[in-house]
Amino acid sequence: MSSESLPQQRIVLGCGSVAVDFLATVASYPNPDDKIRSTSLKVQGGGNAGNALTCASRLGLIPRLISKVANDGQGKSILEELESDGVDTSFFIVEEGNSPFTYIIVDNQTKTRTCIHTPGYPPMRPEELSQSRLFSALDGVNMVYFDGRLHETALIIAKEAARKNIPILVDAERKREGLDYLLNFTSYAVCSAKFPQAWTEAPSIPSALVSMLLRLPNLKFVIVTLGEDGCIMLERSVNGVSDAEEMDVHSLLESLKQRKDDSHAIPTCISSVVTKLSANGIGTVTGRLFVGTAEKIPPNELVDTTGAGDAFIGAVVYALCAGMPPEKMLPFAAQVAACGCRALGARTGLPHRTDPRLATFL
Repeated sequence: MSSESLPQQRIVLGCGSVAVDFLATVASYPNPDDKIRSTSLKVQGGGNAGNALTCASRLGLIPRLISKVANDGQGKSILEELESDGVDTSFFIVEEGNSPFTYIIVDNQTKTRTCIHTPGYPPMRPEELSQSRLFSALDGVNMVYFDGRLHETALIIAKEAARKNIPILVDAERKREGLDYLLNFTSYAVCSAKFPQAWTEAPSIPSALVSMLLRLPNLKFVIVTLGEDGCIMLERSVNGVSDAEEMDVHSLLESLKQRKDDSHAIPTCISSVVTKLSANGIGTVTGRLFVGTAEKIPPNELVDTTGAGDAFIGAVVYALCAGMPPEKMLPFAAQVAACGCRALGARTGLPHRTDPRLATFL
């Protein structure tokens, strides 16, 4: 890959979960007390942070990861797999105990996946990350990413990153202990479909996005991923446009959706102009609304959606480092996520930057 086409700001630091994934494919999900056979089995590294940074590394970034494993066989395989994919694991804590693992049942009929996670023991303690190692981990870093786990350690890193004016991206998958504190330092949030309403108690996703920007003054944008329905993004406008038109956020979202061309198989993006977006009973924020579509994957090519959200986030981290505008970033991230859904496991199908399917973006 030519260095000219790579972003100059390439070093990213992540903190969060790693695991070993045991992925069993079954013809259909079992009923209670059933005995069934798997049609295939794959053992592979997993965990949100491990997956997202593997994705970022394959796209051309230089990721470092802070996490913890035990000095058992699983811990060794987690570290070796990350290192072989270009993720710097020198800031890991390794201790006697048990490494984290996840059983994942992939239903061939519905193309869904069910995860049963067993956390590692002993858990990571914030004092295990010394100040000198923290400074060393942050040295030269252009972006920090958290998956919402290891929240005490993450908060220490976030405070130091904020002090150094390093932008922070958070994966807000679900309400977790310590996540509220982390979000106060966050520059960019990527949420699951359920998170915005669960966190804000707003009546709809669009009004919840307005509420998040009002509650979190440091937040530059929030994206909510909606699986095969694509994503919605609300970006705050830094330069307040005094003559911007005021519009109800729901009406604007509907008008953008109507502009979507569903004949496109590849991901696209529709954006609004800078508008004062109002949500009834919540308030008004000035910004732009984006609707991104997902790739229409032919049913015979769709294998496993495990890690699709992590792939999307890894691609967003890359796009931000590369200075991509949202109109390009959202289709790119959707394309990367779709590549990952064509193979079993969170990492098997993650594309490298040389993948011809990414050529129009890179």
